[in-house]
Amino acid sequence: MNTSVNNYDAIEKLIYEEGLRIEAIDFHPELDVMLILLNTKAVLRQRISAYPRLKKDKASLQQYELTGRGTGVYWPLLDEDLSLKGFLQDELRNIVRTERVAVA
Repeated sequence: MNTSVNNYDAIEKLIYEEGLRIEAIDFHPELDVMLILLNTKAVLRQRISAYPRLKKDKASLQQYELTGRGTGVYWPLLDEDLSLKGFLQDELRNIVRTERVAVA
């Protein structure tokens, strides 16, 4: 049930109220790592292999476009769209999993 007045979920609300935007993405295929650099100087870390289309063609990784004023990323050569919201959701899941393992 969505109780938000403007129908944003908590992550969307965070993105829009804090003005979060992707500024750039840095790739390290040899480490299976993609670093998403935000305008707040925060860095989100994702595995390239988590996105099947991205792991197919390493040369095309650098050919991306920021969309939605930095709330999304599009790789035209790979026909892949990813969002800041999705990256933040994955980051939150990773933190929760790490904390759960540390407590156990």
